[in-house]
Amino acid sequence: MALSKITIANFRNHAATTLGETAHFNLLVGANGAGKTNLLEAISLLGAGRGLRRAALADLPRKAAAGEPAQPFAIGASLIEQGQVSARIGTYTEAGQPGRRLVRINGAAASANALGEWLALSWLTPAMDGLFTDSAGARRRFIDRMALAIAPDHARRVAQFEAALRERGRLLEARGDAGWLDAIEVQVAEHGAGLHRTRAELVSLLRDELSALPPEPFAKPHLTLRPGGPIDAAGLRAELARNRPRDRAAGRALAGPQRDELEVVMASNGQPAAACSTGEQKAMLIAITLAHGTLAAAGRPSVLLLDEVAAHIDPLRRAELFRRLAQGKAQVWMTGTELAPFADIGADVAIWQVSGGSAVRA
Repeated sequence: MALSKITIANFRNHAATTLGETAHFNLLVGANGAGKTNLLEAISLLGAGRGLRRAALADLPRKAAAGEPAQPFAIGASLIEQGQVSARIGTYTEAGQPGRRLVRINGAAASANALGEWLALSWLTPAMDGLFTDSAGARRRFIDRMALAIAPDHARRVAQFEAALRERGRLLEARGDAGWLDAIEVQVAEHGAGLHRTRAELVSLLRDELSALPPEPFAKPHLTLRPGGPIDAAGLRAELARNRPRDRAAGRALAGPQRDELEVVMASNGQPAAACSTGEQKAMLIAITLAHGTLAAAGRPSVLLLDEVAAHIDPLRRAELFRRLAQGKAQVWMTGTELAPFADIGADVAIWQVSGGSAVRA
């Protein structure tokens, strides 16, 4: 099953674009600034979450001419199985409510989180190259996005936990009623325990996938999720109640899954990923992305978005990357400024020339 007839209207610099006759491999080729990454971002919005740039809705529509009101955007696609349309999914905004993202699945209104039940998305972009040296929060967001492949309702769980945690913070600051604090801490603990449990399951599954990969040519990473507090609901609830004075003074909760940390080391020598070379870090990111793509493709249609990935790895690793992608079930979308780095893909590739805010099948 794969995405086909992807229609994109009024998104970023694309007035209207249709990507039909898609293949297992799809290559978007064009000059820098032509809009290739914009197309990947549009496709990423067909899944749950905020897309590969985590952009605000107001930044997504194509910029209107001076003096003209901003227009809504729309993205839709068909899911094809054995040559037949099995589902139709889409996301859009409306002129009257530009700050609200709407979703339709098979013609019926649905939530954005429901998209995760139909399509699993993974991606790797140049902006992620610094993941291992970035903040712990960036790595938690990385885990949470990947977790949608095994638990489509994970985004809802994250939102519920964060809302309950904010409410607890307000009550602490206002020195609110202890009974209310008891009640909200029950919610924080229940949502938090479920949140950590899904993250831990994902990391365990990724470790299993990565252990089956050869150590070369991609550096094999070893992943560990270090909990930020008690991992069971009862333990977390007790910790929150015990530390109310400390958390009030700090202005935030100092224990819980909001402090979970993804620790990554190179399996061959135990070197922390943050201390590895940029090439080794890139290779480990690719290995994790490939492992996640395998997990994502096991439960539902899967799409893998790779932005400028071929331009940043050597020919040996590039050939191995294409070989593994060809063996996988995920539909692949890649970008590049020229065709030469993609010569090893073979004939099974749909090439799209991107320029001037449009994409045309070559």
